Amino acid sequence: MKAGTRLRRVAEVTARIVRRCLFGAGLIAAALQPSLAAEPPEARNGVPGQFDFYVLSLSWSPTYCAGRSSANAGMQCGGGRPYAFVVHGLWPQYEWGYPSDCLSPPPRLPRKTVDGMLDLMPSPGLVRHEWNKHGTCSGLDAAGYFAAVRSARDAVAVPPAFAALAAPVTIAPAAVERAFLTANPGLKADGISILCSRGRLSEVRVCLTKDLKFRTCQALERSACRAATVVMPPVRGGS
Repeated sequence: MKAGTRLRRVAEVTARIVRRCLFGAGLIAAALQPSLAAEPPEARNGVPGQFDFYVLSLSWSPTYCAGRSSANAGMQCGGGRPYAFVVHGLWPQYEWGYPSDCLSPPPRLPRKTVDGMLDLMPSPGLVRHEWNKHGTCSGLDAAGYFAAVRSARDAVAVPPAFAALAAPVTIAPAAVERAFLTANPGLKADGISILCSRGRLSEVRVCLTKDLKFRTCQALERSACRAATVVMPPVRGGS
């Protein structure tokens, strides 16, 4: 065998060995490389803007106000407006779990910002609390976050039957859910949850994408009301 031929064969064998080694190293590296998609929530916890979706929580104000005396009724329960569903909050969520209190100390809210939200969230203390606990995790400044709260509320239609109850109503949570599904085309049963407390309807929670479109989410089911029926107390205040 000529020397040139032997050298070519040695080079070919060497190249095959190198390719196999590189391929094996690549498999090992791929196995060791952490998956971003599988990154646990704890790795993102507390980082503003790093979350998967929102939950819009609508509180049935008459349940919140039930049993409160006029002395501590405040604006929501003792004012002149008959509040029905009010915004409890817009909460950044992980697929499982959620971040909270992402900035410490949180940026102070201007009085104008607080006052501008009282038509949807009729308590200055609630507005501040929601910003401190949830808004700071949105990755938005206060103006942007509360604009998102308003847009989220506008995206969810409250069934007309619940706009102004004049008398208590006993109703199945499933019937409340169906009413919201009917009023909101595109909203699915696995994207909404009805909550209750002490036999009364307390909240309706709706899952929204980060751009405030309806989406499904599994975590809500854990807190869903299990009662066969609940009472919706009538609205308070107004004439």
